[in-house]
Amino acid sequence: MDLSFIPHFNVGLNTLAILCLVLGFVAIRRRNITLHRNLMISAFAVSALFLVLYVVHKAWRATQDGDIHTTYNGQGALQIAYYLILITHLVLAMAVPVLAIMLIWLGLKDRREKHRRIARWGFPIWLYVSVTGVIVYLMLYPFNPPPA
Repeated sequence: MDLSFIPHFNVGLNTLAILCLVLGFVAIRRRNITLHRNLMISAFAVSALFLVLYVVHKAWRATQDGDIHTTYNGQGALQIAYYLILITHLVLAMAVPVLAIMLIWLGLKDRREKHRRIARWGFPIWLYVSVTGVIVYLMLYPFNPPPA
């Protein structure tokens, strides 16, 4: 079974997560708690599906040729920018599931003050990871220069 389509599907999931996150932020600024809750739960569901498919794709790649990574071929400043984005993306991505679960739990339990306090830094991290996920995809697939 060919699962090479997964990164192209996952960029759509990441884009949908960005949309849900931003609209959820707008909803809470407008004091629409119900819409905020629904959008943030949707962002979590989309992000969780992304993560499952990401792991499935890596496992599939390992069975194909043993190399689970796609090589970025840019040189110089582009290569430095790619690795800076990738490293910050990966490090912060490890925190997102924990932060998202914590924020959803606090929100559903109506522990608003603690939810707000954590969301002040948790939301930007989650949004950054989603946006940089799209950037990494773009750099690895449509804008990846041919090998030198």
